[in-house]
This record gives sequence, C-alpha cells and structure tokens, in this order.
Amino acid sequence: MFEFEITSNCSNTGARTGIFHTPNGLVNTPKFMPVGTLATVKGITSKQLSSTGSEMVLSNTFHLHLQPGEKN
Repeated sequence: MFEFEITSNCSNTGARTGIFHTPNGLVNTPKFMPVGTLATVKGITSKQLSSTGSEMVLSNTFHLHLQPGEKN
C-alpha cells in the first residue's frame, strides 16, 4: 500500500515535506532520487550510489525491458 504523509508545510510558499510510505519502506521527501532509466545507474558502484543518500531509485521497467533486457 502506498501513502503520502505530510510532515510540515510552509505558509509562504506552500512547499511541504513528507514521508512516502511504500511496501518496501519509507522515503522522506523532498529527496534526491537517481534515475535508473535505460539502466544508467549501472555505470556507478553500489557504494557510490549509497553515498548520494538517496532512498529510492526511479526506473522505467519498459526501458529496462528493451535494454539490457530480462536475460542480462
């Protein structure tokens, strides 16, 4: 189940922070999220990816189906 919980609001700008609840864990927002489309995050090590502090990687499964494909 997915849920978004607002944790604070800015009365001047309307900006907000929150927690995105996913079946795999929590993601605090706003947050830097590397984009894995076309498997671009495979060009860095797990340690480098971890050092960004990201809590989620965005990906497009259709692009991953096309390249590198299910067998890679």
